[in-house]
Amino acid sequence: MANLINGKEVSASVKQRVREQTEKLISENGVTPGLAVIIVGDDPASRVYVNSKKKACAEVGFNSFEYALPAETTQEELMTLIEKLNNDPKVNGILCQLPLPKHIDENAVINAIRAEKDVDAFHPFNVGKIMIGDFAFLPCTPAGVMELIDSTGTEISGKNCVVIGRSNIVGKPMAMLLLHRSGTVTICHSKTQNLAEICANADILVAAVGRANFVTADMVKEGAVVIDVGMNRLENGKLCGDVDFEAVEKKASYITPVPGGVGPMTIAMLMQNTLTAAKMQNNIG
Repeated sequence: MANLINGKEVSASVKQRVREQTEKLISENGVTPGLAVIIVGDDPASRVYVNSKKKACAEVGFNSFEYALPAETTQEELMTLIEKLNNDPKVNGILCQLPLPKHIDENAVINAIRAEKDVDAFHPFNVGKIMIGDFAFLPCTPAGVMELIDSTGTEISGKNCVVIGRSNIVGKPMAMLLLHRSGTVTICHSKTQNLAEICANADILVAAVGRANFVTADMVKEGAVVIDVGMNRLENGKLCGDVDFEAVEKKASYITPVPGGVGPMTIAMLMQNTLTAAKMQNNIG
């Protein structure tokens, strides 16, 4: 039976670390990190995320600035706001909650956020830095996954690591982070042949495919570390991940639950990135 990786506990320790460093930054340098969150429209899931981010800012001692814009906001209006925030020294991190309404070009918005304030690490400049291993910010979810793996004491170097999913937000950067830690990494996706066989050889398996209970017990090696990034809602309203938890739990050595696994880590790592941004922008080591 697998050990449960408690994302709430690990995220609490990350936030505690950020809070302590923030208190030091305020007392020694007079700098309070500030995070600006933009939400366009009234998507209920986005609203939940934005509220969680505001709460986390309060927990770690940051200033938070929320800009809730109507769904009919134009591209130009959004770009004008981003430029204003780019030039505001009180704002160290800018986050535009995705998805945006269909009439707004998401790539243009991501590119408009100044790279040193891009605490989501979506800007092409930051993506390139991740590729070469010389990064200031990491995408929040993959960074959170690395913290969860480390919390188990698992050595990544030399291990077979399989990532299911190739999105720019999770799959690709996740593979790079594991590679930077000397894992032997395979990225699987919808066109992968022999998927079950490849997954069954993984010492560390990260599922980020967005399909409920996609990873079944026959796809998991005995004793593997299984990280479930998925968040899916079943017809009965219950949340579940990409992994068939009950079946896989019997084979894995460590496994994340859904909810309460990767989810809390994403916001904790956003706080870490915002603190890093505040230090960089004020030339504080």
